[in-house]
Amino acid sequence: MILPFPPGGGTDILGRLIAERLAAGLGQPVVTENRGGAGGNVGAEAAARSAPDGYTIVLVAPSLAISPTLYSKLNYDPVKDLAPVSLVATVPNVMVTQPSLPGDLKAFIAAVQARPGALNFGSGGAGTSNHLAGELFNLVAGTKLVHIPYKGVNLAMQDVLSGNVHLVFIGIPAAAPHIKAGKLRALALVAPQRSAALPDVPTVAEAGLPDFEVTTWYGILAPAGTPRGIINRLNAELVKVMHAPELKEKLAASGTEPLTSTPDEFAAYIRKEIAKWGDVIRKAGVKAD
Repeated sequence: MILPFPPGGGTDILGRLIAERLAAGLGQPVVTENRGGAGGNVGAEAAARSAPDGYTIVLVAPSLAISPTLYSKLNYDPVKDLAPVSLVATVPNVMVTQPSLPGDLKAFIAAVQARPGALNFGSGGAGTSNHLAGELFNLVAGTKLVHIPYKGVNLAMQDVLSGNVHLVFIGIPAAAPHIKAGKLRALALVAPQRSAALPDVPTVAEAGLPDFEVTTWYGILAPAGTPRGIINRLNAELVKVMHAPELKEKLAASGTEPLTSTPDEFAAYIRKEIAKWGDVIRKAGVKAD
C-alpha cells in the first residue's frame, strides 16, 4: 500500500490502520510504503506505473483531484491510469479564527467585505486543499481574504493562535482541542452535517453560506487494468474493515468518519472533484509554484 505523503500525517496514520486490518481479511501481509513528494503525485504516479496484478494499491486524498488542473505537466492521468476501489473515510474541515474576530459566520463575512484585502487566511501551501478552500470561500462569499502559504496547515493554525493570521480551514482533529479551550473560535463546519466531535458548531449552510463544502476524503485505488474480480474483492474487504465497530470507534476519536462506496461511485466522485477544483483553480488563478 503506497502512502503518497510523509510519515505522521493523516494519510499515513489512516493507511497504517487500514493495512493492518486488511492483512487479516486477505490472509497475507499488507506492507505500507511512504512515497511523499509533489503534493502526493510521486506516490500516485508510482501506483499508476505498477503492475495491475492486485498487489499494489494507493491511498489518496483530494490532492489527486486537484493536481490535474494545478500542474501543467503531470506524468500520469488520475482517471485513466488508476482504477478506483473504494472511498474509505472523510474528515470534516472547520473554519477557525481568532477569538477577537466575529464568531458568527455572517458577521465575519461582513467584516471581511468591509475591508477588502485587509484580512488573510493561512494554508498548508499553494494548491493544497485548505488553500483552495480559502479561494472557494472568497468566490462564494464575495470576500477578498489574502492567502498566506505555510509549509503545513498546522503551522498556519499556530499563527491564528498567535494572532498573525485571521482564518484557517483545517481538519477537526487538529483544531478541536484549541476550540474547546477557547483559544480558537469555530465559525462553521465546512461539511454537509454537524460532527459528533464538535456538536455545537453549525455547518456552513446552517450559518448562512450554502454551496460551500470542502471535505477531506480518502480513498483506495489500484493501477488501471487490475482485474475487476480483484477490485471487487478488495472493495468487499475495505467495506468490512472500515465499518468494524472497533475501527469506527478509533477513528471517531480523531473526527474521522468511515465512508465506503462501490468502485463506480468512487470513479464518479473523483471526476466530480476534478471538475469542482479545476473550476476554482481557473477562477482564482492559482499556480502550483
